[in-house]
Amino acid sequence: MQPVLIGIGAYLVVQFAVGMLVSRRIASESDYLLAGRSLGLGLAAFSIFATWFGAETVIGAAGSIYSGGLSGGSADPFGYGLCLIVLGIFIAAPLWRRKYTTFGDLFRERYSPGVERLAVLLMVPTSVLWAAAQIRAFGQVVSAVSDLEVSIAITLAASFVVIYTVAGGLLADVYTDFVQSIGIVVGLVVLLIVVGNAHGGVAELIASIDAERLALFSTSNATPLEIVEAWAVPVCGSLLAVEMLSRIMGCKTAVTARNATLVGAAIYIAVGLIPVILGLAGPTLAPGLEEPEQLIALLAEQHLSTFLYVLFAGALISAILSTVDSCLLAASSLVAHNLIVPLKPALTDRQRILTARIGVAAFGLLAYAIALYAEGIYELVTTASAFGSAGIFVVGLFGLFGRIGGPASAYAALVAGMVVWAAGEYWLGWSTPYIVAVAAALTAYVLAATLAPRRTAQS
Repeated sequence: MQPVLIGIGAYLVVQFAVGMLVSRRIASESDYLLAGRSLGLGLAAFSIFATWFGAETVIGAAGSIYSGGLSGGSADPFGYGLCLIVLGIFIAAPLWRRKYTTFGDLFRERYSPGVERLAVLLMVPTSVLWAAAQIRAFGQVVSAVSDLEVSIAITLAASFVVIYTVAGGLLADVYTDFVQSIGIVVGLVVLLIVVGNAHGGVAELIASIDAERLALFSTSNATPLEIVEAWAVPVCGSLLAVEMLSRIMGCKTAVTARNATLVGAAIYIAVGLIPVILGLAGPTLAPGLEEPEQLIALLAEQHLSTFLYVLFAGALISAILSTVDSCLLAASSLVAHNLIVPLKPALTDRQRILTARIGVAAFGLLAYAIALYAEGIYELVTTASAFGSAGIFVVGLFGLFGRIGGPASAYAALVAGMVVWAAGEYWLGWSTPYIVAVAAALTAYVLAATLAPRRTAQS
């Protein structure tokens, strides 16, 4: 595996060099957090795709579909793909026209600085947990192709991604996302072709899939409400994800923001179908796997030459890096811009950039600690998608498109969504805690809007 490790190291050096080169163009807070609002269609679309296409899309989706058929992919790629389509059609352009620096600005402008602070405190953990999941996956990949212990590999992974994210901000993220996207597409396409050719061709491989495994909505192991829950978490829980919204706000125009999101969605679904196909054919390709999430890695090891295996490993690392740097930057931008800067409004652009960079490093260390001691990737990703997002979903949409409700409504919905989800998930054992939390947040918002007159935004 030594050549593979050397190849991965060379790939990381290229990523680091790109990030350092781009960092020279950072001169203002807008440059660091929004790439100077300069993103065109191509860079934005590939960055949106790469941000969404994480380790769970490659490893997790293939494993879930191996075990449960097509319905196991309700989240990845179908749920998150649908989320991007809805985001592009309905939200991207209206959000861009608001000219926010972070999504947290909406809660201050529409409601109050207090609501802004509470919303930030609910959004930041999502980004940190998602980053932790990717860092853990990165460490496991490096460990698998080397003699390094998983803990050491996770440490190296966290150190690398924190350094180049601290330096370059969103602009570096976008350029490295473009390079990473090429790696993702090439690596997975090569794997599909090689595995397909070993079994009579890709068309033959697809034709061999058991028809019973192709049901997207399966009620054999889930109730209708549980199916709704499985789709609501990726769609509603990620519709207003800060990582994605920052790319939309960094586009040149509203039209670019809308089109880039839709193009990114198309790429995401198209490339995401490769793990789907391999997962569906998995019982034939590798029957009896005790750990279904090992399917993709096993197929790569069995079918790829050393050179092609380097391409595949690069693709997997691409998927991880492009997500984790976005998460760290999102968490830092919210805390720096929406919590610290209002307390110190006299900060210069240079000081604001420094504050954001310190935030990236701090949240990187926190994500590293979580990744080191977490039990698994899937649990981190699931928690990240649902944590606090029920209230953010309701309050954010009312803030963008509704005219009813004020600070009281926002507070009520944010608290109700978080408390109900946490109670249902951890204490009461509900099978559908997320959709109940969304319903509770919506009810709380409407009731508060009815009982309390809307006030102008005040802290």
